[in-house]
Amino acid sequence: MKFDLFFELPLAGAAHQDEVRLYREVIAQCELADRLGYRTAWLVEHHFMPGYSHSSAPDLLLSAIAMRTRQLRLGLAVVPLPYHHPVSVTERLATLDVISEGRVEFGFGRGFSPREHLCFGSDMAQAREHTGQALHVIRESLVSAQFKPAPGYEMLTGEPLVPRPVQAEDLPTWMACVSPDSFTRAAELQVNVLAGPFKPWFMTKRDIRSYHRACNKKAVSPGYVGMATGILCLPDGKQARQLAREHFVWFYQQLLEVTRPVLEQLYEGYDEYRRYGKLTGLFEKLLDLRTLEWAGMVIVGDPAHCIKRLQQLADAGVDHVLLAVGAGVMPDEVIRESMQLLAEKVMPAFAGSDAG
Repeated sequence: MKFDLFFELPLAGAAHQDEVRLYREVIAQCELADRLGYRTAWLVEHHFMPGYSHSSAPDLLLSAIAMRTRQLRLGLAVVPLPYHHPVSVTERLATLDVISEGRVEFGFGRGFSPREHLCFGSDMAQAREHTGQALHVIRESLVSAQFKPAPGYEMLTGEPLVPRPVQAEDLPTWMACVSPDSFTRAAELQVNVLAGPFKPWFMTKRDIRSYHRACNKKAVSPGYVGMATGILCLPDGKQARQLAREHFVWFYQQLLEVTRPVLEQLYEGYDEYRRYGKLTGLFEKLLDLRTLEWAGMVIVGDPAHCIKRLQQLADAGVDHVLLAVGAGVMPDEVIRESMQLLAEKVMPAFAGSDAG
């Protein structure tokens, strides 16, 4: 199992100087990750979500990180394709790949926020179809070095792609998967899976099995499975839990607020989210660190405890664990201490795996 970092860029305060500090700290944390042997730094793309996420232009921040690192790969988790023209996405992917000398990991999805879809002129009912069309244009263009006509984009007639990406033939491609059918869809598209801590682990574990079954049915080799999770690993497990109680609960409260619209209202094409929404009220009443741990949505403790919990993910088929260390909201010094301890005491326990 490979160890990555996952950044939502949450921020309890919203002052300009806080955002400057946050970006500076994330870049420095990625420099440390590069030295410690983490594989990839993943950044989300969200809009209009102050508090929960201040990451609206992740490729720009990843460009800065590329200049300060040498081995660390740069992941977009994810580009919501209905918000963007596929030509723009392809060109920006190619540019980042050139800047980083071939270190880009491309994650895509359809987005979940009604407000974002409205702003960017996307019809949520057509989001899945538009995502498939855009993905086809992007994949074909990367390989052929020119933009090719496709359903919905017939105006593309062979214009050249510049710059040419370093990983033109084999850009690693990942799909955000939340609903069960999205895991099956990932198998059909023959792409890797990015799962997140948005629902209890036992449900995601079932979905991973469905992904592997769908790949076997199509007689294709399964891709990699990445799982994002909040984590805090400290020498003293009791201290880790004390620190995590406030910060992890705050982060999940923010997550509930930004997902509430799609969870509580029925949007065509997002039926599965509405089903999860029926559990929102109960989850809010029980929201504490103990509940989050019981649901398998966070990992908090000393190295031995973290190894045990991470091994459960590996046994279920998770190849890449995307670690939101300290949920991204703890003090920088605590996050860096945890990153260091994970690299020294936890990652070696999984060094025998060559996945990813």
